[in-house]
Amino acid sequence: MVRKSVLALATLGVMAASNAGATSYGRHHGPSGYDYAEVIRVDPIIERYQRPVQRDQCWREPVRYREPARYRHAREDRGPAVLGAIVGGVIGSQFGSGGGRDAATAAGAILGYQAVRNDQRRYGGGYYEGGREYVRYEERCRVNTEYFSEERVTGYDVTYRYNGQVFNTVTDYHPGDRLRVQVDIRPVP
Repeated sequence: MVRKSVLALATLGVMAASNAGATSYGRHHGPSGYDYAEVIRVDPIIERYQRPVQRDQCWREPVRYREPARYRHAREDRGPAVLGAIVGGVIGSQFGSGGGRDAATAAGAILGYQAVRNDQRRYGGGYYEGGREYVRYEERCRVNTEYFSEERVTGYDVTYRYNGQVFNTVTDYHPGDRLRVQVDIRPVP
């Protein structure tokens, strides 16, 4: 009977010792389990980036134009040249005689006409026409790119304490006052 009592007490002692070791780390079952640690500090991890936005910007702009200048002869009138041909023909007829008189008259007429036309071209005071300036409003456009700064929380840098030790981790959510941790207990040989 004493043996049975000693054996029962020894078994209860081993069970109590194993339960005490298991509960000192929290609510886990078997060699590994889950528990909660105290959160000491939480810092958001912020990502900053530039977002481009393109917009068309248009305006009306005055543009100056100049017509090309063209040279014009001052006299386009052929009356003086015809008069020169008549005078040249009269003079030519004075120098000719017989059958040569007609040739001298024709030569004088041609020379008189050409002399007056050349004179008109050379000294007739040709002028430049056109070359005036004018303003026309034209639409001009360009693409402007503006950059807007934006911030986004991409995670949280968490400092927590478990069993008197301080640890760090990164989470994608704000953990609040406590953080669920996995506890793994293994014997060391």
